[in-house]
Formats: sequence, C-alpha cells, structure tokens
Amino acid sequence: MTIRVLQVGLGPIGIGVLRQVIDRQGFGLVGAVDIDPQKVGKDAGEAAGLGTTLGLEVEADLGAALNRGGIDVAVLCTGSALERVLPQFEAVVAAGVPVVSTTEELAYPEYSSPKLAARLDAAAKKGGAAVLGTGVNPGFAMDLLPLTLTLPCERVDAITVHRIQDASQRRIPFQVKIGSGMAEEDFRAKVERGEMGHVGFTESVAMIAAGLGWKMDRITDTIEPRIAEAATESGLGRIAAGKVIGITQDAVGYRHGEAAIRLHMEAYLGAPESYDEVRIEGSPNLRSRVEGGIPGDIATVSIVVNCLPRILHAPPGLITMKDLPVASWWSGKS
Repeated sequence: MTIRVLQVGLGPIGIGVLRQVIDRQGFGLVGAVDIDPQKVGKDAGEAAGLGTTLGLEVEADLGAALNRGGIDVAVLCTGSALERVLPQFEAVVAAGVPVVSTTEELAYPEYSSPKLAARLDAAAKKGGAAVLGTGVNPGFAMDLLPLTLTLPCERVDAITVHRIQDASQRRIPFQVKIGSGMAEEDFRAKVERGEMGHVGFTESVAMIAAGLGWKMDRITDTIEPRIAEAATESGLGRIAAGKVIGITQDAVGYRHGEAAIRLHMEAYLGAPESYDEVRIEGSPNLRSRVEGGIPGDIATVSIVVNCLPRILHAPPGLITMKDLPVASWWSGKS
C-alpha cells in the first residue's frame, strides 16, 4: 500500500514533510500546493530545493488539486491560527480527504476556540474525514508525552514539563521567531500585540487536562524576554549585551485554585544544555528526561508523517493526539 499525499504549504516544515514523503517507503507525493509566486508553476522538487525534479508542478489552487482526486491524505502546513486556516481545512474535508496539520491552534482547539472547533468537527463529519493537529510542540513533547507517562500512576496530583533549548543550534528563522537581537521594549510590544511567543501552550495544557479528566479553573500563558548579559555571537551576527537572545514562556493550568499543570519553555542563544523533562507528582512520583532535547524541526516533520497511516483509520471529525491509537515510527510495510 502506498499512501498518496497532497502537501499544502511549502515553508521549511512543509518541505521537510515533502522530503520524507518522497524518501520513505509506503508514501507517495501526488500534489503540492503553495501560494508563493516564486514557487507556483515550478517543479515541486525544484521549489523545495531538492536538487531534482519530481514531475509535479506546484500549484496555487487547492480546489483544483482536490478535484483531480487520487489523494489519500492531505498535510497542511500553512499557518498557526485556526481561524485563518479554517477555509483550507473545510475545502479538504469537503472532498472527503483526511488532514494532518501543523497548525498549532488545531492541537486542542476545544478550550480556546470552541465555536471554530465545533464548526470544523461538523464539516469533517459531513465530509467523512478526520482532522488532526500535531507536531513536536504542541502535539507531543509537552502534552502527549506527559499524558502517556501517567499510565503507570494510580494517582496524579500535578504535572510539570520543562523544555529547554539552545537556540543557537536551531535554524535562523527560529532564532528570529524568539526575538534574538531585538530591543527589550520592542519584544514586549510584540508580546502585547500577540505577535511574539510560542503558539500552542494553552492548547497543550488543555489537552493534558482533558486526557486526565480534569476541569481547569483557568489557564495562564506568560512570556518574558531572555536578555544577553554579555555580547553573544549568533547566526544573526553579534548581539550586544542588553539585547534579547531568546524567550521564556510559562503556561499554568489551575484546578481547584491550585497550579496542577505547569509548562515551562526556555529557548535562547547559548543555553548551556538542551533537554525535555516531565515530572509527575502522584503515586508513584515519576521523572523522565530526554538529554539533548527532542529536535524541533525533524521531530515535527516525522510526527506528521508517522501519523498519516493512523489518520486513515480514524473516525470522521476533529481529533487530537490523545484520541489516536498509540502512534510510532512507521516502516511503510503492512
């Protein structure tokens, strides 16, 4: 069996998905869609910088790609905000095609965007297709992983997750995304406008709570800049002391007035170590740590691709990672 994939969005993550789809056994690329005029009309391999041609042109019209048929699943990597991307999802599921997406707000939209979630769920059920939002974070490191680690517990009182990253090891767009080189006042102004910070923290807290059967009183999400104490070298050039070199973000879910779920992320240039850690307070107490951390880009791409076989057998409607059978690396063989 070859799973026929339509790739929608050819940014860095979308290109990563495309690479795995053409390289890994069991998958086949049947179309590529992007609105970038520099990519439209080019061979998908050329547009993705693969150094080879694939015999498929990048097209701007999603509807036209869907109308040709022959698609088992679509991957959407086109934006973080569910409201902006919603028409794309609706077009795909109307064609009866299931969707896996890296749209962060799709990871668990029932808490923050219940009306949009209900609208998409209804459209997906009408079209007979499942829709899943996933990635490394949200989707795995700070929600599915801690949820899974509670399996051996007879009682869970609280969960704390730490994700620490040395941003100097990440691609330049990520370093820009976390504010590297900005003045502190500019960083804080972007936070106020909702233009700075990792999207998906609230969704991760909400997913964990739903998986545990907890009702949250409220969920907070705070963002602070990490300031350089000394001049710091980076892929963006030399960053002077006093400038921003990264971000610290905390989401806290409160239950019965107490902090029950804490998610803490630090991503900054020159962090002395990278790791992902989950701490569970309960019976028994558990602590799990991934030294070196879970690599962001390759993990997101791999999680998306490894979920494709599962989404084909999922019931129609909006689902989350906690709803899928246990996903793992897939060899491409039955």
